[in-house]
Amino acid sequence: MRDSCDVVIIGAGHNGLTCAAYLAAAGFSVNVLEKRPRVGGAAVTEEFHPGFRNSVAAYTVSLLNPKVIRDLELAERGLRIVERKVSNFLPLSDTDGFCTGPGITKGEVARYSARDAERLKDYEARLDRIADVVRDLLLKTPPNLVELGWRAALQEMLSAAGLASLLGKLDLTAKRDLLDFFTKSAGDWLDSWFESAPIKAVLGFDSIVGNYASPYTPGSAYVLLHHVFGEVNGKRGLWGHAIGGMGAITQAMAATCKARGVEIHVNEDVREIAMEDGRAAGVVTKGGALVKAKAVVSNLNPKLLFGTIVDPALMPPDFKERIGRYKVGSGTFRMNVALSELPRFTCKPEPGDHLTAGIIIAPSLQYMEKAYDDARAFGWSRAPIVEMLIPSTLDDSLAPPGQHVASLFCQHVAPALPDGRSWDDHKEEVADLMIATVDKFAPGFKNSVLGRSVLSPLDLEREFGLVGGDIMHGALSLDQIFSARPVLGWGNYRTPVRALYQCGAGTHPGGGVTGAPGHNAAREIIRDMKRRG
Repeated sequence: MRDSCDVVIIGAGHNGLTCAAYLAAAGFSVNVLEKRPRVGGAAVTEEFHPGFRNSVAAYTVSLLNPKVIRDLELAERGLRIVERKVSNFLPLSDTDGFCTGPGITKGEVARYSARDAERLKDYEARLDRIADVVRDLLLKTPPNLVELGWRAALQEMLSAAGLASLLGKLDLTAKRDLLDFFTKSAGDWLDSWFESAPIKAVLGFDSIVGNYASPYTPGSAYVLLHHVFGEVNGKRGLWGHAIGGMGAITQAMAATCKARGVEIHVNEDVREIAMEDGRAAGVVTKGGALVKAKAVVSNLNPKLLFGTIVDPALMPPDFKERIGRYKVGSGTFRMNVALSELPRFTCKPEPGDHLTAGIIIAPSLQYMEKAYDDARAFGWSRAPIVEMLIPSTLDDSLAPPGQHVASLFCQHVAPALPDGRSWDDHKEEVADLMIATVDKFAPGFKNSVLGRSVLSPLDLEREFGLVGGDIMHGALSLDQIFSARPVLGWGNYRTPVRALYQCGAGTHPGGGVTGAPGHNAAREIIRDMKRRG
């Protein structure tokens, strides 16, 4: 390992790798240090049962930015993303199931409400206009609140003026919609559009993904919006599967990094930031190795960076206090299961395209609200929300012939159990409940499970650094997005410690496998490094 370089990056998650690739392309020498035995962070493919591989944490693709895919030459490195044949499938009863996807959603909605079916096109058009605003902001550095003199203030004013120009293109209806998304609940927004439960459930599910909240919690409408700005193979709003699992994304990124001269080292846990003349000057590993650098970049959750690696004396008191209050904990319980056969849902007993979909067990917004209330009182919902994907229906490389793997992405569970209970004592009990929940709609599912791996919120924190099981690296609430992510005044990928930067999902634009934070952070680091000569 080089003992000195231009930039050292803590964490080889997808944003750390993205940042490294851009920095190397700009001519800087880069070291990436990863605590786990493989690169990828939460976007990895691993064998979890003999002969069965899966995306063990992050599990589906849409938000990965097209510019990042192009600039990092991921397709040339072997990345291939395929679309789901059906977008979503909701089993509702023994006789009824609801599907969405290109060309089928309107007809499905019409079975429940002709009025809703007619309103669907206008809803999608209005949503797309706001999603376009979010897309335009993804690769921009937010305007930063500064106290550094007129030159810095002028630069931020110009950034804000650019944002104002972007918003100025919206008509009054779109501006009102934008305000609604930032302030209202997803439930209130959807109730104002539709009357039938299934379409509201499909759309509202996005509002509680990675969000420990009710769909009627104010601000949850933005979380819904956060999940719809993606695309697959140029088709907006779709979700897909990376052939080979999510690890195919980060392996392609690592290949680009290495081709550009980046050194990546696994099993290297960073203990502290090395300081020199009041600035970050490298890192010290837990093994005692010192890697000197002109800049240090963290891909960690902000609470991990500032709570365990940065000396508290280096942080201004108000910043330290606010990082201490930074909201994390997404209520996520993650399972991977090996299956002897495909599930047969009572309402759709024969295998079909619906098994390529995101299979959502949560038939209404009220069901989701009850699940949240139950989790807060008890620790987990006794009628939980489960999204199941069966990626082996699209990718036969993941399981032995005739067998399958499934991802169970489960909400709501408490990030920390009440009454001092430990997730280590209850996770298998909750895993049994999740299996039983699927089995209720697909009898025989339980008996088809050959093996499983279970990740409670505590496991997700231990294994992947997802504090409180938070897949977003922090709640996407109004006080923790854009210029205020993670703290107002430091929303531009810099930190109060000179030459220490952040590039992870705890910065704008937040969570999901996007590559955008890594892209944006690299741009700011390159700008600063060139300014310093």
